[in-house]
Amino acid sequence: MSSRLYERIKTQLDSLRKEGTYKEYQYLVSSVGGRSTIEKYGDVVMLCSNNYLGLADHPQLIEKGIEALKKYGTGAASVRFICGTYDIHRSLENKVAEFLHTEAALTYTSCWSANTAVIPALLNEGDAVISDELNHASIIDGCRLVSKGVQRLVYRHADLNSLEEKLKEVTSGGGVALIVTDGVFSMEGDIAPLPGIVELARKYDAVVMVDDSHATGVIGDTGRGTAEYYNMLGQVDIITGTFGKALGGAGGGFVAGRKEVIDLCIQRSRPHLFSNSLPPVLAAIALAALEYLEEHPEKVRSLRQKVKYFREQLKKAGIAALEGDSAIIPIMIYDTAKAMRIAARMLEEGVYVVGFGYPVVPEGQARIRIQVSDALTYDDIDYSIEVLKRVLRE
Repeated sequence: MSSRLYERIKTQLDSLRKEGTYKEYQYLVSSVGGRSTIEKYGDVVMLCSNNYLGLADHPQLIEKGIEALKKYGTGAASVRFICGTYDIHRSLENKVAEFLHTEAALTYTSCWSANTAVIPALLNEGDAVISDELNHASIIDGCRLVSKGVQRLVYRHADLNSLEEKLKEVTSGGGVALIVTDGVFSMEGDIAPLPGIVELARKYDAVVMVDDSHATGVIGDTGRGTAEYYNMLGQVDIITGTFGKALGGAGGGFVAGRKEVIDLCIQRSRPHLFSNSLPPVLAAIALAALEYLEEHPEKVRSLRQKVKYFREQLKKAGIAALEGDSAIIPIMIYDTAKAMRIAARMLEEGVYVVGFGYPVVPEGQARIRIQVSDALTYDDIDYSIEVLKRVLRE
């Protein structure tokens, strides 16, 4: 075997360590909540989890998961079209469609799989996909997987003029244009200008797809995501999302939209055809999370109040954060190694955040990303801001 590859890898890893950008795992030894236990650090305030509604350790979800595990076992060891389809898949998919006001839905093992499934399945030669420049990596990979002859274009972040320019480039060809955007952008915390996107789609006979992974359960009066936030439920062609964030945190993803779109994904999408089905235990947890959210929309209001309080206290402390209306609060540091040092010091002080740098965000745009959970107490928030102030002064 060639030793050159291993020498090259070693050099790359040594370089990351020298630059201070090498990522180290922190090991949880408890469930995730407002506070969790981290190996070597003990009890810490959790500010880096996507557990927006605090449901990851909710007894009702845990019990439903245990019941499903006992009933169905660990899984069918099969893809859906062979013997991997359970009745609980149908129940969950029907609930997702009902919740999001779409005709149908289809589950995947992750939203990454969903995004890389639906985009290539929909588009043929002569079509085009137009993507926001700050879309999630899974959308970018989905765009890369389209067949030969599909045009790929990128518009400036949340810029409707730039989007219209790209639409003008493709409509003359006679193919279908698919506009793809995050609903809530995971690193910025801002919300896509959905009304303008839908208006342009109607003008140019395009299709709109929204990845609502950081929006479902988080924004909108009842947690139905970006469409509800803008009072546009039922007006988005395709919605993808995850059960691994606000909806229980366990895992799994989905595509929701018209019945023919879902049927095409069943027939043609490669992650659906060639990957095992979503384990029934995860389907049960996701279904329980959706049912709980429908019964308790006040969780979304409570989260919104805590986000508002967190932002107000940051301003009082003189700490600038990017503006936004989601539960994501980015604090710009710009230097990756510095952002990671700040995060490490905060963990020593009992507050768990993560510093993000390239390639997760563009070069020179490193940041600390705070994610607010309804599981946090107001005392947790106050303590976190005091620690952040102290560490930033250092």
